[in-house]
Amino acid sequence: MKKNNLKIVKIDKNKILFNYEKKVLIKELILNLRLGYYDFEKKKTQKVKFSLEVDYRDKKPTNDKDLKSIVNYDKLVKLIKKLVKNKHYNFLETLAEDVFNELFKDRRIDKIILQIEKLEIMKDCSSVGIQISKKRSYEKL
Repeated sequence: MKKNNLKIVKIDKNKILFNYEKKVLIKELILNLRLGYYDFEKKKTQKVKFSLEVDYRDKKPTNDKDLKSIVNYDKLVKLIKKLVKNKHYNFLETLAEDVFNELFKDRRIDKIILQIEKLEIMKDCSSVGIQISKKRSYEKL
């Protein structure tokens, strides 16, 4: 008679069997900053609008008593404000890259969709700007 090689696997109730996909939304953060390539843009600040979608993954549910258990939108806004406080950017794209570099320091963040708009630069438009998305690659170079 053949011996049965099946093993009984006991599931640990404390083991987490879920992955969470979470998103932080920041809409229409308006800041006055120095931004622009042309001389007239370098002389004074202008209104710039940021909108972000920040996707992150987590294996645990949110702990209602632990701020570190979430990607905190307040912290993200403060990081952007700090980044642009005393620096002049010529292009929206270089500003976006610095925002990405700063926010991706949080290893939980998987993807960011960032929209940046100048609100007062062209008379015929309510705004002009860019939208860039960047996703963390888990492949090794």
